[in-house]
Amino acid sequence: MAITMTAAAQEHVARQLTKRGKGIGIRVGVRTAGCSGMAYVLEFVDEANAEDEVFEQGGVKLVVDPKSLVYLDGTELDFVKEGLNEGFAFNNPNVKNECGCGESFHV
Repeated sequence: MAITMTAAAQEHVARQLTKRGKGIGIRVGVRTAGCSGMAYVLEFVDEANAEDEVFEQGGVKLVVDPKSLVYLDGTELDFVKEGLNEGFAFNNPNVKNECGCGESFHV
């Protein structure tokens, strides 16, 4: 099981960690929410928990709890800019459908 990041995502996370002044990477997870059932959660991580899976690319760590990893296996985290908007995009092969607003998904 694994999660990967594009070069753009790696660079963005590294910049944000530098601005923040601390942290080892970001935690990627899922929670129950939205009209389709699940939503992605991102937060800075200062220290991984013993049960976490840690994936490192380009000096940036993605930390994932075991329950979330089941839904995120094979996901590629990207950072995209479209016009004035920018943000993370999750290329998750496990997603069966998404809500119309794109905030939640179902596997």
